[in-house]
Amino acid sequence: MQRKTLGTTGFDIAPIVFGGNVLGWTTDEAESFRVLDAFVDHGFDTIDTADVYSAWVEGHVGGESETVLGKWFAARPGMRDKVKLFTKVGSDMGGPGEKGLSEAWITRAVDKSLERLQTESIDLYFSHWPDPDTSHSETLGAYDKLLKAGKIRAIGASNYDAALLGAALETADQQGLPAYQVIQPEYNLFDRGAFEGPLQDLCVEKNIGVVTYFSLAAGFLTGKYRSEADLEGRQRAGMVSKYMTERGMALLDTLEDIASAHGAKPAEVSLAWLIAQKGVTAPIASATSVSQVESFAKAAALSLSQEDLSRLSGV
Repeated sequence: MQRKTLGTTGFDIAPIVFGGNVLGWTTDEAESFRVLDAFVDHGFDTIDTADVYSAWVEGHVGGESETVLGKWFAARPGMRDKVKLFTKVGSDMGGPGEKGLSEAWITRAVDKSLERLQTESIDLYFSHWPDPDTSHSETLGAYDKLLKAGKIRAIGASNYDAALLGAALETADQQGLPAYQVIQPEYNLFDRGAFEGPLQDLCVEKNIGVVTYFSLAAGFLTGKYRSEADLEGRQRAGMVSKYMTERGMALLDTLEDIASAHGAKPAEVSLAWLIAQKGVTAPIASATSVSQVESFAKAAALSLSQEDLSRLSGV
C-alpha cells in the first residue's frame, strides 16, 4: 500500500482515513471494535473523529465517537501507538461557551477530548469550523501552548476556504505562531467546488496536507441509492436526497461502467478517483462493517487510467 506524506506534519499515512462519525451512532460499540480492528489489520493507520460526534442523534450529547475510540484503545494495548489520531474542536457542544475557537474553550475542550480518548496526545487537532468572533492570532496562540505542552502534535483546519486559510497562514508567519498544516474540505466526485480552484492551488503551493470528508457523498457514490424509495428508513436520507439529480444519476452510470471494467465497486472507484487528485493526501471514509473495510483496501490498490479519471471528472 502506497503511503502518503501528510503536508509538513512529518506523518506518513495510508491513503484512506477512517471516518469516526459512525462510531457510537450507526455502529454500536462491539461492531465498532470489529471494524476498527479490521481497518488496522488491512494496513490502514489513521482515524478521524471530532468532539461533537454524534450530538445530532436524539439522546446523544457529543463525545460518543471519542468515547468508543478511547475504550478501543484501552482494550487493545499498544494500539494507540499504531495509529494517527485526528479530532476536532469548534462545533457547538451545547453548554455555555462550549463552541468556537477561543483560547478559553480550546483549552477546556482538548482536555475533555483527551479524557474521552484515553490518550495523552492527539496527533492532529483541527479547527472544525471557522469562528468569525475569534482572531486567528488567539486560536493559533492557544494551539501553540498545546503543542508545547505535548497535548497535540500538529494542527489543521476544516471547512476553511482559500481566503480564510491564507489569512491564517499569514497571521502565523507574521506573529511567529504555528501554522495550519492540513486542511479538511468537503470533496467528492459530486461536490467539487469547495476544494477545486483557489484552495487546491494554495494547498499545493504551501504543501498543506489534504484529507477530504464526505468522500462518498454520504453514501450516494456507493451506488446503493437510485431512487427515493431506496432512501426510506435510512438514517442518512436527508443528506443523500440532494444528490438525486440528473447529474447524480449520470455520475452513478459512469461509476458503475468503470467499476465493472475493473471488477470493482462504485465506492472503490470513487475513492480511487479522490486519491488520484492533485493535492489530496487521503480521503476520509466511514465503514460500518468489516466488508466495507475490505473494500477500502481494494480502493487503495485500484489504479485508474487517465481515461477513467477524465471520464469521471467530465461528468
